Amino acid sequence: MQCSWKSVILLALASIAIQYTAIRTLTSKPFQLCPLPNPQNCGLGAQETDPSFERGTAGGAGCDDYPYFSINTTRKLHILVLATTRSGSSFVGQLLNQHQEIFYLFEPLYHVYATLVPRQSHTRNPTDRRVTLGASRDLLRSLYGCDLYFLENYIKPTPTNHTTDKLFRRGASRALCQQPACDAFGPGDVNVEEGDCVKKCSTLNMTLATEACHEKKHVAIKVVRVPEIGDLRALVEDPRLNIKVIQLVRDPRGILSSRIETFRDPYRLWRIWRATGRRPYNLDLNQLTVICEDFFGSVSTGLSHPHWLKGKYMLVRYEDLARNPLLKTQEIYYFLGLHMDKNVKHWIRANTRGSNEPSAKHKFGTVRDSAANAESWRLKLSYDIVEFTQTMCQKVLKQLGYKAVKSVEELKNLSFSLVQDKTFVPFL
Repeated sequence: MQCSWKSVILLALASIAIQYTAIRTLTSKPFQLCPLPNPQNCGLGAQETDPSFERGTAGGAGCDDYPYFSINTTRKLHILVLATTRSGSSFVGQLLNQHQEIFYLFEPLYHVYATLVPRQSHTRNPTDRRVTLGASRDLLRSLYGCDLYFLENYIKPTPTNHTTDKLFRRGASRALCQQPACDAFGPGDVNVEEGDCVKKCSTLNMTLATEACHEKKHVAIKVVRVPEIGDLRALVEDPRLNIKVIQLVRDPRGILSSRIETFRDPYRLWRIWRATGRRPYNLDLNQLTVICEDFFGSVSTGLSHPHWLKGKYMLVRYEDLARNPLLKTQEIYYFLGLHMDKNVKHWIRANTRGSNEPSAKHKFGTVRDSAANAESWRLKLSYDIVEFTQTMCQKVLKQLGYKAVKSVEELKNLSFSLVQDKTFVPFL
């Protein structure tokens, strides 16, 4: 009886040891479960893309520990333009969209928020925020892998046979207006207007859209519904991705002015204040404070150079891009490690001069006299609204190098720029 009891104990201990060894084997190198025929999980040059892959660090396995991982200079790049509405993000998105080797999507997170948080573009409710950010990260991860089928979960009505005409701003993506996604235009149709694309290409087949994505070397996505860079940390640190973030900022006074002009109903009370000189008692201050709080928090994180953003973060002021679009675009492409092809240069020359075309006045248009547009808000906002904004957004104005005005005369004097010369060096 005693011998039998000891045997049971020994068998139990042996079983535990075997299970422990198996678990350790499976979890010590988690990404070895999915070997890839082409190296995907190491960075460009001599840099790894994730802290856990640093060579020689305790607890981290380096690329040398994985025989199928090696430095790959042709690795697919995943570009994320992080911005807010009316900050010039459509313009920056088009600078990437014009590149022949980039598959670009215009704000796919629109569908997530339209489904999960209807009637709101931002939510401050902690529960809603966790749900929408989690869904947003999952969708972005899938889209960077060219899995456009995942997007169908949020498109309403649900696509039939993977076909829909409801993809938000489909015409803003060149790749979705060309073969194989669309047969209406040939290779020679370089500058297809968004409206023409939507009209002539009709419905979008998500299978063909996925094929179009796979044909491109890189993927770029513009988002305006993610509050801060910290909300994307899990995505940035995912070793399956090679993300580089371009955070676009703009003077909050300019953003507010543009929103008042563009989103007339939600910002109706601001227009009443501007017209009457009296601030309505029920004015929604969140429409201003959220901009400044999100900018300040996100930029503070980016400029503090956390290890997980090394080589992955660049801050761009819209005003700098507007004043010198060609030079600033060259800097962006240098940060991305991509050659700025001739299509991008031609688009810049054609779209940064004054225009009387209707597309220049569209609320999401990109044809504009960019230099004049950068500070045109000074002629549209009343001084009391500007003064109020400066008080509410004092920290972020100082952080980003935007000067405050102290009089109506100073506000309207456009020969005096409110944008300080300030250099934000990419975190390389």
